[in-house]
Amino acid sequence: MVDRPALSKGELNIARILWTVGPATVRTVFEGCPDNEPMDFSTVQTYLRRLEAKGHATSKLDGRVRVYSARTKPKTVIRQTVNDLVGRLFAGETMPLVRHLIEERDISAEDLAELQKLVKRIAKERKDQS
Repeated sequence: MVDRPALSKGELNIARILWTVGPATVRTVFEGCPDNEPMDFSTVQTYLRRLEAKGHATSKLDGRVRVYSARTKPKTVIRQTVNDLVGRLFAGETMPLVRHLIEERDISAEDLAELQKLVKRIAKERKDQS
């Protein structure tokens, strides 16, 4: 697995759009920006160039227009970002993060039930492996 530089908040927002729309021009990504987070065209262009420089996107010329494509999957970026967060805030310990999310966030009864099922499934899988 290639360890790529982390994404800033703005880069991550642009990456999300690129993941959603697929290969796209700067204009297409710009038009995909949410209305509640306005961004200049040149800023979108800069973020796309940064994504490419960091190895999270690629681009090619299609005539006179540059088309950007995601090079990393959302799951990969999520994994790297969470691993960085756990390392920096919780000294590599996962349980304090899980505890914080359960206790401090408004987790619904449905989400708690899903979490219980997940824990049971993982415990069973680990028991079966030993």
